[in-house]
Amino acid sequence: MRNTAKITATVLAAGALTLGLTACGSGSDSGSKDANAPLTVAATPTPQGEILAYVKDHLAQKAGLKLEIKEFTDYVTPNTAVQQGQVDANYFQHKPYLDDFNKKNGTDIVPVPGATVHLEPLGVYSKSLKKLDDLKKGATIALPNDTTNEARALKLLEANGVIQLKAGVGYEATPKDVTSNPKDITFKELEAAQLPRSLSDVDAAVINGNYALEAELSPAKDALAAESAQDNPYTNFLAVKKGNENDPRVKKLAQLLTSPEVKKFIEDTYDGAVVPAF
Repeated sequence: MRNTAKITATVLAAGALTLGLTACGSGSDSGSKDANAPLTVAATPTPQGEILAYVKDHLAQKAGLKLEIKEFTDYVTPNTAVQQGQVDANYFQHKPYLDDFNKKNGTDIVPVPGATVHLEPLGVYSKSLKKLDDLKKGATIALPNDTTNEARALKLLEANGVIQLKAGVGYEATPKDVTSNPKDITFKELEAAQLPRSLSDVDAAVINGNYALEAELSPAKDALAAESAQDNPYTNFLAVKKGNENDPRVKKLAQLLTSPEVKKFIEDTYDGAVVPAF
């Protein structure tokens, strides 16, 4: 997160009740929820939806968990759906994004303790360049347009010598914070999901790992530059509306998502494009 506050998205209508909440409401003690009710989780398709599908197909039944997965292709609707009670949890985002989303939207979504699952390295991709040094004067680079991932993309470009950012700027950096741009790079801000499709129209694009995977791009093999996993704050986790952290179904899914079986599935399936974070 995958996962970015000012993105055009189709937001689900308010008013639907979360599965398992009809008796007690979204603000009640989640420990009293029906442990046998289905747990509905919103996720982006790759890799989160695939990881959840592995859990559903191989682990959930034995653990006594009825798991339902709803896939979305944007970074707004999964949080809106959790906040409005249309799903029980989501799995698509990292903490800087969630913090920014809560701040800008007045939501109260929180990470589930012990449910940090994976990292998707952000990468720079191009159809025309073999290395970043080949960027020409006046080149165009596409960036994700949500606050945290745009800053993350700019910091990746800075780490690879393309630009310099204002000293001390945090993870809210924008192109306005670029203080040195020796190649006069033009930045094209796009919804994260659109970035792979933009590669034919720009010189390079900084693409989130999940969308790179959907476009059959590998951060490990195809990226001109990619984030390091060391001390990276952008790990993805299971999240719920505040007060629902102790839902027994949520706790059960958290255990399954951080199991040895899921770790092996991630390592075997994604060849370094997705990295276990537990």
